[in-house]
Amino acid sequence: MSEPDFSKLTRPRYPMPDFVEEALLQRGLMDAYRARPAYQQNDYLGWIGRAKRPATVDKRLAQMLDELEAGDRYMKMAYHPKDA
Repeated sequence: MSEPDFSKLTRPRYPMPDFVEEALLQRGLMDAYRARPAYQQNDYLGWIGRAKRPATVDKRLAQMLDELEAGDRYMKMAYHPKDA
């Protein structure tokens, strides 16, 4: 698996919060997260980070984890990895 190219992002690159990293590691989904294109990784982090209420943060984090686990969705849209 090659490293995603973040140089082409037009949005700011968002840092990964510790609680997101912990959730990915606990669910065994870090590899699935890293396999996604750079824009998807960044979009997930920005989307979670923009939530104002803790309940919304939790809901968005759960959605990201569920989508990574399923492997066929991104932001509730169909996703088909190029390697599949």
